[in-house]
Amino acid sequence: MLNSPHVMLMGEGAEDFAEQQGLELVDNSYFYTERRRRQLQRVIDNNQAAAASEDPSDDFEVQKFSTVGAVALVQHGTITAATSTGGMTNKRYGRIGDSPIIGAGTYADNRACGISATGHGEYFIRAAVAHDICARVKYQRIDLHTAANEVINNKLVKMGGDGGIIGIDPKGKVVNVFNTPGMYRASVDTSGHLDVQIFR
Repeated sequence: MLNSPHVMLMGEGAEDFAEQQGLELVDNSYFYTERRRRQLQRVIDNNQAAAASEDPSDDFEVQKFSTVGAVALVQHGTITAATSTGGMTNKRYGRIGDSPIIGAGTYADNRACGISATGHGEYFIRAAVAHDICARVKYQRIDLHTAANEVINNKLVKMGGDGGIIGIDPKGKVVNVFNTPGMYRASVDTSGHLDVQIFR
């Protein structure tokens, strides 16, 4: 963010930039796990085009998406959001999900909210979920929970999309909205109170 005028880089260009910034690069084998390999093989064996969820036999609950997201209200009222995905099993080569797309899986606006999303990325991209929620807060002047609920449990459900968001407003209120049985989430307020939940 501080060393380039660009908003987004990808592929070889992003790797070259990372190297120039002194970030450690690793071989792709670093990311290999036996559990994910078994999951991919099951999808291939069943002739499925893609699978967006973990298999229960891997000791992970059904419809668990491997996204890690964070939102924060930092000094001087700046709202930040970050999202990193675990990806989709057996995706087409070159597929880009919602996590890196500003406005789909991640968005922050100091005047409205910060959003980090998890779910079936294709739907989050089509619905511009993160931006839509913040725009509703800003232009309709509704609270963050109401805006998120309208997008996640109405708009997204009608499209057939599963997932949820964590969000924060300019006053530091944290909101979690999802249309799945559960979503791993945690929050801490300025007093240090920690809240950790999985299910509704």
